[in-house]
Amino acid sequence: MLTLKRYDRDKIIKHCVKEFPNEACGILAGRNGKVEKVYEMTNADKSAATFFMDAKEQFKVAKEIRNSGLEMAGIYHSHAASGAYPSSHDVEMAFYPEASYVIISLIDKNKPDIKSFKINEGRITEEEIKVV
Repeated sequence: MLTLKRYDRDKIIKHCVKEFPNEACGILAGRNGKVEKVYEMTNADKSAATFFMDAKEQFKVAKEIRNSGLEMAGIYHSHAASGAYPSSHDVEMAFYPEASYVIISLIDKNKPDIKSFKINEGRITEEEIKVV
């Protein structure tokens, strides 16, 4: 289960809507599945179909997470024209089996669909998102 504060969930959705029609992406930091900080990242692909985090930005955030005693709890990104389910490209790029992969579908921008998954060796398992 992934636990998100309502404020953080809203911040993620706002970021995704702002970046539309391109995919937005970011990193979730926390402990034991509880998100404590959201990092909005730059999609270096600038694409509506894929995302790739800016490497310098990613390195800086990873260092900040480590120095703050947190861990990378997950990665989020948006799907501009498809459902909140990992694409084959998402599965291919899922390098962190312990992380939660949060996907926000913007098919209906007025009612974004947000779901979380664990992806391990190509196996996709949906997990509950608890908003507190």
